[in-house]
Amino acid sequence: MSQDAKRQTEAVVIGRTGDKSIKASIGYTLSHPKYGKFLRRQTVLGVHDEANEAAVGDTISIAPSRPYSKTKKWRLVKVVKKSAQR
Repeated sequence: MSQDAKRQTEAVVIGRTGDKSIKASIGYTLSHPKYGKFLRRQTVLGVHDEANEAAVGDTISIAPSRPYSKTKKWRLVKVVKKSAQR
């Protein structure tokens, strides 16, 4: 397994921001330090989509890469699951 394969993560496409660009969200939960309630949070990443193959709602696999722009530092590896909405 290469170093790049270890860093791959899954995310959900939440927007198409332009040609070859998408916004992807990685959701996670954390516990409140005082009250213990579980809180939902998300990290939004700019992803480079060379072939414009991902659509909003798709589950994708992404990996870190060289900076494509000021905010795009991830690249699309593959579309894991297509969205039911088209």
